[in-house]
Amino acid sequence: AGDVFCESGFAQAAVTDIVARAGASVGSLYHHFNGKADLYLTLWEEFQERQQERTRDAIHASREAGETDPMRLFLAGAGAYLDGCLKERRMSRLFNSGDGPPGFDRVMRQRLNRWARKNAALFHTADGDVDEPLVVVLTGAMAGAVSEVSSSDDEEASRRLADGIMAILGTIRNPRTEQL
Repeated sequence: AGDVFCESGFAQAAVTDIVARAGASVGSLYHHFNGKADLYLTLWEEFQERQQERTRDAIHASREAGETDPMRLFLAGAGAYLDGCLKERRMSRLFNSGDGPPGFDRVMRQRLNRWARKNAALFHTADGDVDEPLVVVLTGAMAGAVSEVSSSDDEEASRRLADGIMAILGTIRNPRTEQL
């Protein structure tokens, strides 16, 4: 199904093409999924689970290496997420193309909001509040980075773009939380 969606897009992908590629029957697809949209959402959830695992592993490895700086921990996770987008470019491109089932944009926004809340746990002000402006800037920058890195046809250019974005993100400092 992933191959058919990547080649044709969600709207143009035919259930008959999906089951033919899988060597299955239409009935078996509907036995396991409610339809094409459910199958697409399942593929997206599986992709997101792999991305979360990559991100979590990178942050844990940084912590185990002694890193405590919230920004460096964020960068470790963000870099792993972009690496996953590059590793699975076809799937990342599919999910960021805007050609998903009805309501998919809402599902993606909800996921982005959950991710922003997780990022917020890293960034607190001196009085213990969440540094919301920093979280918004970093999350927005990463959302744009994922979209641009995923949409490029040139893998090498995508890698250079991802590296450049990570370098720029690494320069961001918040004067309200930095010690003078």
